[in-house]
Parts: sequence; structure tokens; C-alpha cells
Amino acid sequence: MNDEVEYLFDEEKEMNSKSLKVDKCSNTESALGSLEDEKNSESNFSEDKGLKKDKKSSKKGKLWMKILACFVILGILGTSSLGYLLYGPYPGFRNWLITTAMTTMSHKYLATWFYDDETIEAVLQDNYVADGNLATDTSQVNFVNYSSSHTMYKNKYDKEVLTKDPGNDLYKKIDINEDGLRGYLIVIYDPSKVKVATAKNMGKYGDMLTSIAEDNNVVIAMNASGFSDPNQRGNGGSPHGMVIQNGNLVYNSARADVGGGIIGFTNDNKLILGQMSAEEALQNGVRDAVEFGPYLIVNGEPSFIKGNGGWGTAPRSAIAQRQDGIVLFLVMDGRDYAHGIDGADMVDLTEILMKYGAYNAANLDGGTSSGLVINGEFANKPRNGSGEAKTRAIPNAWIVTE
Repeated sequence: MNDEVEYLFDEEKEMNSKSLKVDKCSNTESALGSLEDEKNSESNFSEDKGLKKDKKSSKKGKLWMKILACFVILGILGTSSLGYLLYGPYPGFRNWLITTAMTTMSHKYLATWFYDDETIEAVLQDNYVADGNLATDTSQVNFVNYSSSHTMYKNKYDKEVLTKDPGNDLYKKIDINEDGLRGYLIVIYDPSKVKVATAKNMGKYGDMLTSIAEDNNVVIAMNASGFSDPNQRGNGGSPHGMVIQNGNLVYNSARADVGGGIIGFTNDNKLILGQMSAEEALQNGVRDAVEFGPYLIVNGEPSFIKGNGGWGTAPRSAIAQRQDGIVLFLVMDGRDYAHGIDGADMVDLTEILMKYGAYNAANLDGGTSSGLVINGEFANKPRNGSGEAKTRAIPNAWIVTE
């Protein structure tokens, strides 16, 4: 009985052992299968990841190709457009570029880069101011005392001039903001207050406009004549032509080839324009004068201006007198490219001054020299040839005293 039981026990034990082995094998196979499935899964994940990376790289590559293609197309269009502007059948841009560049101190290369001397000369010959040999008839200027009469305004510009600022009988500032132009018109009611002031060492060195204003203790100062500027290195000390101050000839040299001639005020406070010698000017009773040009308006008639007048666009200054004796200082901003202010040409100056009733008017030095100082501070926004907020030394200025 015991042997039989023991036998059965051993047999059961052996069967359990075999069952355990089978289970172990089964578990092992199952584990191996899981590992294999995991590896397959990882492999598939890696493949998916790689495909995604390839797709991303492909997308990036296509994007950069599109961007590059856009730049190439824009470059081609830009080059084509520039070529059309420079050499196309319409001369407007070509005329503007050449006349503007050739009247700057140090940026003539902007014209000579693209055009030969013959083309430049042809453009300059086709854009000019013909102010002729006319001289002002000062008898046509008659002073009017508006305070003692009922004023009838000719137009809105006339009203702007004749309506004084309260408490200020000396001058009025009118802002010019129209057609892409920005400028400042100073109305001086008493022409006897307008004089010439010079740099302390004129003939040797120029002074800044603010210094001239301070040295002479004036209310208003505006740049006046041009000056010798060899190789764009002049110091502003040597003005072109004559300078007459308080009835005395204080400087006399060769005139600039800019048209015009003498720009002065007589002893009876009338603006006189004309080509004359220093001796003739003094004989004609000129008390203060410089020499420059071109003349813009003579005896109420605008000068003949072909094209843009040959000076391109830039900061500009001009002086004028109305038939009623009121004097006008005009200063126009330019080279302020951030605000779209390119500058004014001779046509612009003439049209503005005619609107405000100028009877005689002349262009003064412009560009980096162009400046307007009121009570010691710049009223305009000066710019040099590179567009920087700078002025330069000048030999003389028109001033307004108290």
C-alpha cells in the first residue's frame, strides 16, 4: 500500500515537473515573442521617424528653393526695372538723377557711374533756367501800409501772408506741406530789417549759420551766396562774386556760373536783381547784396524753366519781395528719405513763391548749406549729401534784425 502510494506520488511529481518545463518553455517563447514584437515595433517606429524626418527635410528644402526662386525673380525684375528707368524711352528719371547728382558736392558719381560725359552734358543742356539779362524795375515796388486800410485778399495765400500773428509785427512763419514738399516761408513785414551778415573771417573761413545768427544777435538768419568749394573740400570762406554790407564792398571775386547776378536791397529797401559790377551796384544805391542765381521771377514774370531747371531736387533756399514791399525767405527741406522728402527743384521754388505773391525772386545756395535759424534754433531740418542731419560752414547770410 505504501509502495503503491509512493509510486503514484513519484509519478505525479514527474508529471508536474514536465508540466513546469513546458510552462517555462512556453513562457520563454512568449517572452522571446514579445521581445521580437517589441523589436519589430521599434524598427517600425524608427522607420516611421525616419520617414517623417525625410518628409520634413524635403519640405524645408522645397521652401528654401521657393524663397531662393523668389529672390532671383525679384532680382531680375529689379534689375530690369532699374535698367528701364536708367535707359528707357522716358527721360524723367534720367533727367532727375543727372541734374540732382551733378549739383551735389560729393555725389556726382551717381550720374557718372551710369552715363558717359556726352549723355550728362546733353541732359544738362536740356534742363536749365533762362533768366536772361533782365533787371528789376524797382519803381514797380510800392510799399503798402495795411494797418491803415481795409485789406482785400487776392486769394488764400495772400491772406496767409497779410494776417499777422498776434503780437508779432516783425515776421510770420508759414509751413509748406503739399505735393511731397516740406518747407518754411518767412514773411518779413519791414524790408529795412533785412541785411547781409558775414562770417567773422570771410575770405578765409566760413561760420555755421547758427554762429552768424548769434554773433549778430538776430531774430532770423538764412544762408545766402554760394562759395568756392575745390574738390568738395572748401571751408565756406570764399563766396562767389561780390558781397556788399551796409553800403560797403567787403568782398569781390569771380561770379559762379549759375545764372542770376546781384541779389541785393537798395537804400530804399527794394530787392534789386541784375547783372552789374560792384561799382555799378554801389552807384545804384545797393546797401546789402550777394551774387548768385538763377533768378526765378523778375518784374512779376517767372523765368523760362526747361525741364526741372537743371538743378535736380535738393534742399533749397530763395529770397523774394512782393510788389507791396513784403520780403519772403523760403527754405525747403530735402534728402529726408525716411519721410519721403526728396527736395525741391527750380520749378517748385518758382511756383511756391508765385502763389505767395513774389514779384522778384532769386535762388540762393542750397543743399547742405540750406538753413533757416529763428531765435537761435534751426527751423528747417538740414541734411547733407548723405542724408545726415548736418550743415556746413558758409560765408554769409541774410538776416532779420529787431
